[in-house]
Amino acid sequence: MTAEPAFSAIHVLNGPNLNRLGVREPEIYGYTTLAEIEAMSRAAAGATPVEFRQSNSEQQLIEWIHDATDTAAGLIINPAAFTFTSMAIMDALKMFPRPLIELHISNIHKREQMYHHSYVSPVATAVIAGLGARGYAHAVRALIEMIEG
Repeated sequence: MTAEPAFSAIHVLNGPNLNRLGVREPEIYGYTTLAEIEAMSRAAAGATPVEFRQSNSEQQLIEWIHDATDTAAGLIINPAAFTFTSMAIMDALKMFPRPLIELHISNIHKREQMYHHSYVSPVATAVIAGLGARGYAHAVRALIEMIEG
């Protein structure tokens, strides 16, 4: 009899151009950097380990989703522009069997029409949008509650 794998870490994955937070369209995304968001996320997680990653590559994000599927207790993803374009990321996320939160810094539903259709939302457990950088800390706490509850 094999033991169930232990899933302790949560994964926070970030898509394209989020490495430019703080300087990229601050009127939409604010002045908080991704490094500051990572620190806020780790603080919100407390003792829960966090894998925090960012890539501009769709292929890399898919590989990290596969890794999370095998090892993560829960997943938060801000797919950025891939939210609206990537069926491949959606297909990878369909395989994730534990709590999954789609996260956006801006309120995508208040923006231009092209930002209104998410390929991720139909496969996510929950969606957080429009809370700015602090949305990450909220998402981390919510994900931990989902995992524990």
